[in-house]
Amino acid sequence: MTQISVLDNFLNQESQQSIIDYCKDCNYHWGETDTGDGHPVTGMVSEIEEDSEVFEFFKKAIEQAIPNIKMMELYRMYVNCFAPGENPYFHTDGDDGITFLYYPADTDWKWDPNEGGETQFYIDGAIQGVPPEPNRLVMFDASLLHRATSFRSEHRFTIAIKYEEPNI
Repeated sequence: MTQISVLDNFLNQESQQSIIDYCKDCNYHWGETDTGDGHPVTGMVSEIEEDSEVFEFFKKAIEQAIPNIKMMELYRMYVNCFAPGENPYFHTDGDDGITFLYYPADTDWKWDPNEGGETQFYIDGAIQGVPPEPNRLVMFDASLLHRATSFRSEHRFTIAIKYEEPNI
């Protein structure tokens, strides 16, 4: 899979608002390096524990939307938080597997292209951006080179959900 799939209006309005409230209330720690090759740490991260309601909620919602994902193993889920003006690095999420990104936002928030915040993918020598439309779920091959971009004037939250081939 080298394509990027987008699913808009992923959650109902009540769940969408609940998830953004969750993101705003998380306990964050200084982020992680995207590349492991000496680039500085960017952003903040809050792990979503496997025994939490949010973990189970997203697992079920994704399995309902993409039933074939059940053949893979969900191994990590967390919230990324980038402050305005941060400049994350391009990276991959591994050699194989599938990554999902969910863009939470208040139900009345509207994205403006001048605000930034897209996820950029570097494919065949070109950068392709996926706008962070509220309540959007993006699915892509974990080996695709990609990066977040920050918003111009507010914090940017993204929930990352990562699957891999099961160890047999």
